[in-house]
Amino acid sequence: MRDYQITAIRPDPHDTDRLIDGLQIEGTIWPIDKVIGWIRSGTHRFWIKVDEKRVPVIVARRWMAGRHFLTTEHEGFPPHRLLALRHVR
Repeated sequence: MRDYQITAIRPDPHDTDRLIDGLQIEGTIWPIDKVIGWIRSGTHRFWIKVDEKRVPVIVARRWMAGRHFLTTEHEGFPPHRLLALRHVR
């Protein structure tokens, strides 16, 4: 298992329920579903930098819709720390 830093997000302007479409990891944009799969399977771990500290990115589930989403430890929905990252296209 390897740890990766998420440095930016690609917002999803077409789906209001899905705020993030992709994540930039080591210069490559990966689909959010792929990253969720890696975390859920234990293949990789991800983190973001907040105030010079590593904050783990985790998978949570929206109880009403049952849909998985990414957030950071000790945070819920919407994932404000992830949404605060630089936006890329």
